[in-house]
Amino acid sequence: MSTPASDEAPADRPDPATDPGRGRRIAVDVGSVRIGVASCDPDGVLATPVETVPRAKSSRQGGPPADIARIAEIVREYEAVEVIVGLPRTLRGENGTAAGIARKFAKQLRRVIDPIPVRLSDERLTTVSAARALRESGVRARGQRQMIDQAAAVSILQGWLDERSSMVKDAADTAVGDDA
Repeated sequence: MSTPASDEAPADRPDPATDPGRGRRIAVDVGSVRIGVASCDPDGVLATPVETVPRAKSSRQGGPPADIARIAEIVREYEAVEVIVGLPRTLRGENGTAAGIARKFAKQLRRVIDPIPVRLSDERLTTVSAARALRESGVRARGQRQMIDQAAAVSILQGWLDERSSMVKDAADTAVGDDA
């Protein structure tokens, strides 16, 4: 079952008003079985895979679920300034079950890593694209699952970084134009 995208907050986009500036970013591709994780360099140029985290079946006693705890640990290890969670929408822009899972995950993660911002980024077809690219590069199907999750996270993050770079450039061009 899916709901129109207007029923939920829209996916985020890089915004000069909320951009935390220079620093590493972490992206996660939340699946029902695994979570792909990617990071970027401090200048926000290139996204690279980090690891695949198994989904937790339930909450740990007295703390967040193990998957949330591991992502929070990665955020601390990488000294991330922002986390981007892929929001899987249908091709018609609707929120299905997977989008609900991603939103719930983002909400739980936000509570654990506050004040580091957690953003939702539209990630339609990233997993499909990642699987196709790996298959075309000769990676065997058996070894693909964890790599697909990481490659999807890389795709989510690289899209965010590219859009952010364009946004920062546009803001700088506007500032230069204002000074003229």
